[in-house]
Amino acid sequence: MAGEKMRKKEFEFILAEGEGLKIEFKESFDGSLAKEIVAFASSVGGRIFLGVSDNGEAKGIKITNKLKSQIQDIANNCDPPVEIEIEQFDNVLIIEVTEGKNKPYKCKDGFFVRVGPNSQKMDRDKILDTAVYEGKIRFDEQVNKEFNFKKDFDKKKLDNFLRLGNLSKTLSNKQISVNLGVMKDKKTMFFNNAGVLFFSKEPQKFIPWSVFTLVLFRDREGADVIDRKEIDGSLFEIVDKVMDFVKLHIRVAYRFTGKPQREDVYEYPLEAVREAVINSVMHKNYFEHGHNNILKFFPDRIQIENVWIKPKDFVLEKTVFRRNSIIADLFSRIHFGEKLGSGMKRMNEYCKKEKAPSPEIEFSNTYFYVVFNPSKSYLELIKEKKVSESETMEKEGGQISGQISGQISGQILTGRQREILELIKQNPSISREELSNKLKINPSAIQKHISKLKEKGILKRIGSDKGGHWGIIKS
Repeated sequence: MAGEKMRKKEFEFILAEGEGLKIEFKESFDGSLAKEIVAFASSVGGRIFLGVSDNGEAKGIKITNKLKSQIQDIANNCDPPVEIEIEQFDNVLIIEVTEGKNKPYKCKDGFFVRVGPNSQKMDRDKILDTAVYEGKIRFDEQVNKEFNFKKDFDKKKLDNFLRLGNLSKTLSNKQISVNLGVMKDKKTMFFNNAGVLFFSKEPQKFIPWSVFTLVLFRDREGADVIDRKEIDGSLFEIVDKVMDFVKLHIRVAYRFTGKPQREDVYEYPLEAVREAVINSVMHKNYFEHGHNNILKFFPDRIQIENVWIKPKDFVLEKTVFRRNSIIADLFSRIHFGEKLGSGMKRMNEYCKKEKAPSPEIEFSNTYFYVVFNPSKSYLELIKEKKVSESETMEKEGGQISGQISGQISGQILTGRQREILELIKQNPSISREELSNKLKINPSAIQKHISKLKEKGILKRIGSDKGGHWGIIKS
């Protein structure tokens, strides 16, 4: 975009699209402009529209040479100086900030970085720590030199994306790609990895490890595989295909409400599972080539696994991070997930709405697990034997509906607790550290599950911690 004058159609498209990772609206000139400039320079660059309100209304601003000089001085006084270009469209001033080559950047108010549609303040140590964990260049921002726009770009995928985001197509495919942050510029037509993952005809031709693995098991332990599939396509297509698989194999009971139509009660909260799938492809560590995202469908639980790099000082449901900023921004534009990292909160809300247990979340430095257990409403109806005739028969693929798994002495166990018991059954002398290594979760999480099993009267320690062994109490 640098050096090119903005056209009316492009300006109207941006106003309709709204603020995002690379677009900021400011109604007037004030001291906060500096933080927006350094935030864009410390991220992937972007444009600031002076004279546009937060809701996308072009109100205009009085443009003078003095104002332009003040803005240039702000950019020059950043540490280090930030490269900008200033353009005028009618009475709106457009400040284009180039992505910095010497991150992080600082203004008088501190260090800032772009997080979705917001500029977030960070201290230098935090930014440097983030760079260590995520790499100096994020995977989705890197230019994919193998991608050829003329041969590999999929116009239908872009059209479908715009439809999902309720965005009208008034610009060329190239110009839209630039505005979405997936093409560097119209002249070189270089696509970054985010663009390849969303708009390539064959994304896995360039990034084979972006497939999503689905596995259906007959048993709780995961030894008997019924079906296994590798899901490919663009990232938003993968999400839909994974959910089609879940809907095919999920069990359903029904409740009579007195109305002509019965109420279907699904075994798992579908919206919560969908949110977890979106988060798994959104925050995957794509620098790791050896592992796919995986959804494991057991008779008594759904488990989603993905590789990641745990951010420093990470606190579940409190730490907001975006491993792949452009990918996350693209998902938010088609209403797949939220821009501000509220995925965990949304999952819990969906589960609460469906009277399902909150998902079990466990993670190590390299893996992240989300486990969904059957909803209480579904289990209650199963116990009452209010299951439709078609659901009591064996479903195609091998799952038998009506089976209530994971119960010991009347207790409903979580998926992870069952895995711990299975390992203990195989080796009663197994240590907590060995359990941690085998399940790839923190020792503190192992201790928490063991304490729960003891509270339920299912597990006990026989003998000393060093020389003793575990005993599973049977009813």
